[in-house]
Amino acid sequence: MTKTIAVNARFLLQGKLEGIGRFSCESLRRITQQHPEHRFVFLFDRPYSSEFIFSSNISPYVVPPPARHPFLWYLWFELALPIAFRRIKPDLFVSPDGYCSLRSGVPTLMVVHDIAFEHYPEQVPYWVRRYYQYFVPRYCHRAQAIATVSDYTSRDLTQRYGIAPGKMTTVYNGTNPEYCPLTAEEQNVVRQRYAQGCDYFLFVGAIHPRKNLANILRAYDQFKRQTPSRVKMLIAGRRAWQSSEAFEVYENMQYQSDVLFLGHLEVSDLAAVVGGALALVYTSLFEGFGIPIIEAMTCRVPVITSNVSSMPEVAGNAALLVSPQEVNAIAQAMHDIYQSPALRQQLADKGTQQVQQFGWQQTADKLWQVIEKCL
Repeated sequence: MTKTIAVNARFLLQGKLEGIGRFSCESLRRITQQHPEHRFVFLFDRPYSSEFIFSSNISPYVVPPPARHPFLWYLWFELALPIAFRRIKPDLFVSPDGYCSLRSGVPTLMVVHDIAFEHYPEQVPYWVRRYYQYFVPRYCHRAQAIATVSDYTSRDLTQRYGIAPGKMTTVYNGTNPEYCPLTAEEQNVVRQRYAQGCDYFLFVGAIHPRKNLANILRAYDQFKRQTPSRVKMLIAGRRAWQSSEAFEVYENMQYQSDVLFLGHLEVSDLAAVVGGALALVYTSLFEGFGIPIIEAMTCRVPVITSNVSSMPEVAGNAALLVSPQEVNAIAQAMHDIYQSPALRQQLADKGTQQVQQFGWQQTADKLWQVIEKCL
């Protein structure tokens, strides 16, 4: 029997797909194309790109206002969506961004990526924090089912909000086909283009306190002092809020000239930069998953990541795990990877095995299983 599935598509933004947007795009593309027997209504909060209308069984529907502020979030989820639902009459609402509608009676599957604001509230703008603290626990209790992107996030929801484990299913992220190992010649081309022909460590992510770039830069400066080399430090990501500490550290670095900011890169360019790296340095203070970890492993690039939150779960035994608060530990991991080709080979081999459990088709299949249960 044909069902109507409404989908919160507001993170499907052309040229701006990051974590939640990428999860939405890759899983929904596969689900809609593989289930032509159902009708999907994609609910956008602004004019949309046709690239996100993946198949003929998708009906796009623009629901104003554009929801990018706590007051507008409330208007969109609590007023605009219930009105739209009365017209659409969906059998299920799928919301991939951790929000849902408390005023709607439509059965809801919500994807929760993390509740980082509970761990680092000072890193979230005041009104955003107030909104999250009030609504997110209520959203979690209201949803019929919850998909989380890691077992860690599931445990976090149980411990913080008392969500029953049986209500949650872990649906891991995946990697794009653009991420793949590069040949030595291709790596050389990337180094010439982005790193002045030198080997380089790579950080990928928004420049935001939770990503811990300040400590990464401190560790890189220490690595350069202790291990004379031409190795560069590349930063691939946009500048987000509260980025002043990272840039203050940068301004005072001894080896500032060896740090290169690339800004936000398109997927094809970012995949090349990842594939050419000596190692990915991804020592966040907190992550609900950490997609760059598996993107690097897919490229057979060694990974240095944190021993906290979800990162040990995602990395398994295929990365060097360090405390994100310990600059010395991050610097030592850089030193170890730089000095030891054998260690780099070992981590690349283990990473190739670790990433077998992560893939967007696996994500879509698992998410569809939860949708079927809700239907």
